[in-house]
Order: sequence, then C-alpha cells, then structure tokens
Amino acid sequence: MTKMINDYPQVVTIAGSDSDGSAGMQADLLTFFAKKVYGASIVTACVAGNSFGIHDAVNMPTSFINQEFKDLSDDFKIKAAKTGMLADVEIINTVADNLKKYVFGPLVIDPVIITKHGDMLLENEAYSTFVKKLIPLADVLTPNFFEAVKLSGINENDPDFQSKAAHKLQQLGAKNIMVKGRHDDFSQTEVTDYVLLEDGSSFEMTGPYFDTTHKNGTGDTLSAAITAELAKGASVENAIRSAKDYVDKCIKDGINVGHQFGPINHWA
Repeated sequence: MTKMINDYPQVVTIAGSDSDGSAGMQADLLTFFAKKVYGASIVTACVAGNSFGIHDAVNMPTSFINQEFKDLSDDFKIKAAKTGMLADVEIINTVADNLKKYVFGPLVIDPVIITKHGDMLLENEAYSTFVKKLIPLADVLTPNFFEAVKLSGINENDPDFQSKAAHKLQQLGAKNIMVKGRHDDFSQTEVTDYVLLEDGSSFEMTGPYFDTTHKNGTGDTLSAAITAELAKGASVENAIRSAKDYVDKCIKDGINVGHQFGPINHWA
C-alpha cells in the first residue's frame, strides 16, 4: 500500500542554533531523532560557543523567521511544536503571531528566560512580552526552578512553592505546567518535579540528582521529548513522564564530549 504524504509524525523546534551541539536547536533535533519523529527547525538566532561558554550570538531577521514559518506550513504537516531561545521583543512577537497564524499542533514552551543557576537571559521588555504573548499559547510550559520563581512571584522558600507556582502559571494562560526541581545544591541526592494538568489534577516525579558537569541541554531535551511524544499521540501526562525518564537516562549514561560543561548523551 502506498503511504500518504506527511503521514510520518513531524515536529518543529523554534529556537536558537547552538554551535557546539549541546543545547538549543541541536539538542532538540537529536532528541527528535532518538524519539523517532521527523524534526524541522525554525532558527531564531545563532550562538557561537563551546563547553567553556557562549562567545557571540546573532539574531535572525524577523522577515527570515516569517519565511521559515510559511515554508514549513506550505509543505509539511507539523503535529507538535516547541519554542526555545527567543532573544528579544521583535522575535517574541513574530513567533507568537506566526503560531496564531499557522496550525502546528500542541505547543510546548521551554521559557529560556533564566539559567538553571539563576541568571536572567531576557531584558525586562522582552520578558514582559513573553509573559503576555507566549505563555497563553502554551499547551505545556516547562520552567526551571528559577524561571518558576520569576514567572509566578511565589517565594522560593515556601514549602508549597512548586504547587503554588504551577497554579499561578496556569492563571497566566498555560494549560499544563511542569515546574522542574532545583538543581544547584550539590549536597542534594534527589530532584522532584511537579506537574499540574489542565484538568486540575497533579503529580510529582522524583529522581536522582546526578553530580556531573555534563548537563547542557537538559531543558531543551526535556521539552523536545515532550513535543515528540505529543506528536505521536501520547497524553500530556504520559508525554511528560516519558520525557523525564529519557532525560534521566541521557544524564546518567553520559558522553565524554567537551572539556568543561558538556552535553548529555542523547543515545542513552
């Protein structure tokens, strides 16, 4: 029997290109490959860097981003999408407008506004635009601990921080929220993530804390894995659980690449 055009699950990452391959679009595409979905890409920026750090970056013109969206929509059947690094107001507005214009399936938003060490990545105006324009479009939002603190305004020392933060983010418009656990305490042995689903139900996932410098791209990989599972028809809960399990394996069975802060192992 002849297969129909575009019957294979297709996804897209809307993110920055990371030259060393450890994070950003490259980590997303590696994850899509491992998860057996076809990965397309919409480049928003190009970053020059390696395991020692980021040394230069160039944003794509918004006209180019618009054309990327149009070309994919004209030819492919995107069943799920995710966003990564969106560096400024113009790019955030452009991506939000295109996501409203084209049907790309469920949207997973990896905020990429604060690093896992607490450093802010967006200027105030871009941050405000992100909250107003993109969060309401999110079918799944995956903030790290510090992003959840910033986005929710909940005190990080509150014993119910993750639950309260997730409910606050749902009030901002996101349907399903995964508030990732804190990863900057080297004395910890476990990490607990909290998930609030659209129907109001919730659950926690606790796994081991891996003491390694090879963790670049974990957030990108997690959100990409969720996107891939959604494209294949999984429920949000099952997509998140599968993605969490995959990322833990990628960190545990590491790969010796880069001298300092290296990538995780997408072939694990």
